[in-house]
Amino acid sequence: MSNHDNGLGDKVKGKVSQVKGELKDQWGNATDNASLQAEGKLDKLKGKGQEAIGEAKEKLTK
Repeated sequence: MSNHDNGLGDKVKGKVSQVKGELKDQWGNATDNASLQAEGKLDKLKGKGQEAIGEAKEKLTK
């Protein structure tokens, strides 16, 4: 993606990280793996941050 994607790339990466994090969180819960659950929660937070950055870029380019 180019530098002029108006934040779309960050928003997509953010959503992907959130989904990946949710899967890890759920798998960690199902297997009683607290470390994997924590990693999943961290991925979800990272994704939310990336998505917020993308939305901020989008607002700045309007």
